[in-house]
Amino acid sequence: MSQSRGEATDIAAATRSVVRIAVFSSADGQRTLIGHGSGVAVSADKVITNAHVVDPARIDESVTFTVIPTEGNATYKARLVAASPGKDLALLQLTQSGRLIPASFFSGIIGDGIDVFAIGYPANVDIALEQDEDDVLRPSAPVKTRGSISSGRSSKTVESLLHTAPIAPGNSGGPLVDACGRVIGINSFGSTADDGGAEFYFAISVREVATFLQDLKVELNTVINECRSVAELSRAEAEREAASRAKIEAEARVASELRSSREGKVRRDAEHAVIAERENHIALAGLLLILAAVAGGAAWQFIEREQRDRFKIAAGIAAVAAVSAITLFFSKPSFEEVDERVRAAMTEQISQSEDEPKEAVAGETGKRRCVIQPERSRVTISDTADVRFDWTAEGCINGRTQYVDNAGNWTRSFVPNNDANVSLVSYTPKSETYRIERYLLGIDAMGAARASRKRYDVTSCNSDPDALGKIDNMNKAVREVLPPEPNEILVFACSVE
Repeated sequence: MSQSRGEATDIAAATRSVVRIAVFSSADGQRTLIGHGSGVAVSADKVITNAHVVDPARIDESVTFTVIPTEGNATYKARLVAASPGKDLALLQLTQSGRLIPASFFSGIIGDGIDVFAIGYPANVDIALEQDEDDVLRPSAPVKTRGSISSGRSSKTVESLLHTAPIAPGNSGGPLVDACGRVIGINSFGSTADDGGAEFYFAISVREVATFLQDLKVELNTVINECRSVAELSRAEAEREAASRAKIEAEARVASELRSSREGKVRRDAEHAVIAERENHIALAGLLLILAAVAGGAAWQFIEREQRDRFKIAAGIAAVAAVSAITLFFSKPSFEEVDERVRAAMTEQISQSEDEPKEAVAGETGKRRCVIQPERSRVTISDTADVRFDWTAEGCINGRTQYVDNAGNWTRSFVPNNDANVSLVSYTPKSETYRIERYLLGIDAMGAARASRKRYDVTSCNSDPDALGKIDNMNKAVREVLPPEPNEILVFACSVE
């Protein structure tokens, strides 16, 4: 069964927290390597392992421990803090300056049949590779094996996970991780395969680990979100965007149809009004012509009777009525006025709608509160607390961090000096979406990312083109040293506070 690219990078990231634990004895006056096991960092200076790995210290006061990380050149001396033989758990504390990469633990429900990976340092591999003591004490990559969970079976004395990822002596104390690289148990022991039967293996549950460490005032970095592949998220996001576009297009069609319907009604009303006004003009002009004719006839009668005063009055009335009739007839509205009236009416409706109170516009400046969207996220190491920030139209967050615009998507890369991860952060004002893509890198990749950041970093808000160009170049340079897919994707929906 082959690993997907996403699984491979996640398991590689999980190995950064795995250590080899070398056990030495000086009982005979000479420092002697008497055994080794595996462990996983729970903080920068603490390691969880099995109690049976550190058991020689119970009977031999000269026993010491050396913690060997998977990368780098340094190894660290450590002391035993506590052990619980009943739970087969123990905690070691570094006694010299050092900084390990803490693992992320999954505290949710473990699904039956899920893929799991055992990570550690089996002794039989060392023997097969002809490793001597110097090789064992040198940082090296751990061995990874794959299997699946068989839920529903556990030891009576300690809550454990039954699985099929092969382990061997030396794996003890190493992590069992899910496909997202999160620790779901601490490998402890395996069954014996009799008469050709299958072998099964047991890992101490995260619940037992958390209880053990809680008594020692040590907190685990835990997450509870389900493990989702990047490919699955990408498909879901593409479907969501397609649905969003379809909704926008449907709303646009409805709005267009509504505008057409309104314009049609306005046009019909305008046509009726013009026809009515034309008919009124023609009817009134006709009445005035009749009045002019009557007045003209009367004037003719008055002139024959030599009644000049009455003739003048009648003739004047006839002339005024005739002129008014002609003026009224030719001033009737034409059908060309229909279009003008429609345009004026539609403009007035638009003006009235613009005057109506509106809700806050997405993307405006001001304070934001962003809430995690679990269905759109892939959580491997981070908490999912709300994100709050103050945004400006120039791309400044909280008055100190400048982002650069990329077609409406404001972005910034973050490369910390101590933590072994790189974050690509983006904020899209139009959709009010805040997104974090986090990459969990090894020592060499982190060094390359830090060099890229140092070359172009802008440490304050500055919308000057030169500063924005530096940030854009930094984002591109950092992106070049990252793997194709992130180990963690956090998507937040934002709103104006």
